[in-house]
This record gives sequence, structure tokens and C-alpha cells, in this order.
Amino acid sequence: MKSMSQKQIISSVLVLVAVALLYPIYNAPIWWVSLEAPNYPEEAFPDGVRILFHVNGVFNGCVKQAKTEITEDEALDCVHEMDTINHYVGMYPIASGGPVELFFSLFLVTLVAVMLVAFACVRPKIRMIIMLVGFSGLAIWMGMAYYGANGLKLHSERYLEGRITVLGETSEEMDAEEDTQQAESAGDALIARLRAALDEEPAEEEAAPAPAAEPEIKHGLPVLEKGKEKNIAYLKDAYLQYRADQDNSLADWTGSGSQVLAWHYQKSLGKYFRDPEVLKPMVAKIRTAGAVVFWGLIVIMIVLVVFARKPEGFWNWLLVLIPAGLPVFFAIEYAVWLWWYGHNMNDMGAFTLKAFMPTAFGQGKVAQFTTNSYPEYGFWLMVLFSALLLVSALLRRKPSENDDPDEI
Repeated sequence: MKSMSQKQIISSVLVLVAVALLYPIYNAPIWWVSLEAPNYPEEAFPDGVRILFHVNGVFNGCVKQAKTEITEDEALDCVHEMDTINHYVGMYPIASGGPVELFFSLFLVTLVAVMLVAFACVRPKIRMIIMLVGFSGLAIWMGMAYYGANGLKLHSERYLEGRITVLGETSEEMDAEEDTQQAESAGDALIARLRAALDEEPAEEEAAPAPAAEPEIKHGLPVLEKGKEKNIAYLKDAYLQYRADQDNSLADWTGSGSQVLAWHYQKSLGKYFRDPEVLKPMVAKIRTAGAVVFWGLIVIMIVLVVFARKPEGFWNWLLVLIPAGLPVFFAIEYAVWLWWYGHNMNDMGAFTLKAFMPTAFGQGKVAQFTTNSYPEYGFWLMVLFSALLLVSALLRRKPSENDDPDEI
């Protein structure tokens, strides 16, 4: 048996560097979106109402202003602000987009890492061990996190923070009457501006105004305390409160990923639009989608172990070419969910718009709002990740004369 050639070594090193990039990719903002309008002057909102899309959640993109004429104790919660703006036209909250993908993103990243480490290894026996151990551990971990009691403890802290952020709530009590009055005042002003901007468009039948948001919880930046236990406790309290509001129709708290995914989705959909006949089928679809993705990943791991155990042939190249498509897959996923938002608007919005495709890339215009949608640095990390893998595959594709054909 000959030692690895220089090309094989370089190829494997490039793959391992790409694997190391998966950690910052998982935690970095991948895309940003902002809304600009007269309601949000540039002096106070230099970036508009800005949110950041990660592979594990959606987070606030607004920063605290430190100007002599502007005093802020904390940055504006732009996730909740954008939800508030969007719900007037019947759009569902941001948290209703991609809940299954967000939950399984941690396990998908781990799956990709195991695939790439296996590809980097050119010895069949060692590759087989890597895949058996890696995929078995991943399957057990994923199963305990998704279906097991207290499965949230096995997920990432960043994912838990994202689930809290998109709820747009804090556990601090507030004066319900004052908050309701402020919300109505701001809402009336925004509706008036939007109506004025749409005066030239064909009028459509006005739907009933959306119900006011629940007053017992303050809408603002969540207090994200460090530590999984505190974030899980927060989610548990929110679940139990929601369960009480639903006349205890939900199951007892188990803390499993599947339970939290379905409840969180249901709560997000009903944040402004409380129509059980519309929401129940949507929640049922998400439950089914979660189960399909879970078992689909199990099947994929089994197939890879069976067919990609040797460093040659079609299945071998799938180990590197599928991960190399990461930035393309993200862009498609992002665009599909934007389409869903624009084509699945609830009839309970304050007024209606025709179905539309929100701007996926670049600058667009919706009523009085200018929308911006561009990659963040995390997307360019994905591009670098993809480039490293493609170069690695190219090096492996063209063996030198000193390569051992049994090892390539």
C-alpha cells in the first residue's frame, strides 16, 4: 500500500478546513433584510427595520443608537417591529417560516461534517468506521433531541435564543391598558400611511381588523440570559401560559423538540390571526414535515453507509458535491419561504394586498416601504466553504501517477 500522494493530502486538508468553517457558518448571519419608510427616519433608524437570517433562527439586526439627540436604553426589537408591519397586510410572523429547517439545521450541519470527514479519508475501512460511528451517534442524538423528554437540552443555545427572539416577548409584566393604547395609536398611524400609499391602486374589500396582541406579555427585546437552562425555562413558562390560554388542550410539557416545534409554530401563526380553522391544518402539516425530515435523514445516513463506503464511484462524489451546494440550497430555501409569505396572507389583515413575491435579492418597493435584501458575511463563508470543496474534489478527480488506484 502506497502512502497518500501530495494531491490527496492537499485535497483532504482543504476538506478539513471546510469542515472547520461549519461552526462559524452555523452561528453567523447569512442574509439581512430591512424595511425603510417615512415612519422610520434615518436619524433614528440608519439601517431601517433590519433583521438577520441565520441557519438556526432570525435575529434582531437593529443596533442601539448612541447619539446626543437620541437616547435609547436598548435597541429596537426589529423582529417584532417587522412582524407588526407585515401583519397589517395579513402576512404571518417571521417565526412561521422554516421552523422544521431551523430545528434540524444543527443536525444537518453535523451530517455534512461527517460526510466530509469520510470523503477526506481514502482508506475504505477507516471511512466505514467514520460513517458508522458518526451517523450512529448523530441518529441517537437527533432522536433524543426531537422525540425524547427534555430534548431541548441537547440542542444548541443559539437555536433556543432564536425561538425566544422571534416570539418578540419578555417575561416582564406591563401595564396592559397603556400598551394597548400605544399599539392602537401606532397601528392607526401606520395603516393611515399605508392606505395613502395605496390610494392609486385598485381598492379591494377590506377584511376585519386583526385582533390586538395578547396584553399580558410585553413586546420588546427578550431578555436572553446565558445558559440553556434559563432559556428552556423561559420557553416552558411561555408554553404553560399558552396551554392555559387554550383551556389546557395541549399536552403536558415534555421539552421535546417535536413538541416545542409544533407549539411554537402554532403560537407564532396565532400571534395576530387567531383562526383555529385556518391554523390547525397548518400546524398538522408542520408536524408531518418534522417527522418526514427526521426519518428522511435516517434513511440518507443508511444509504450513504451502504453505498459510499468506498472512496470511488458516483456515491463517493456525492459526499463532497452535495455539501458544496450549500449556498445554492440556502438561497433556494430563502426564496421559497419568501414566496410562501407573499402568497399565504391571512384574510384577517387590516387591509389586503394581491399575492406577491417579496424581494429576495436587491432593492424593491411595497407600498410606501423600500425593501432591501442582501447577503451577510455568513453567506460568503458558505461560498468559501463551497469553493474549498470544489477544489478538493478537482484534486481528487485528477490523480497523479504516484497515486494508488485502490485508495483513490
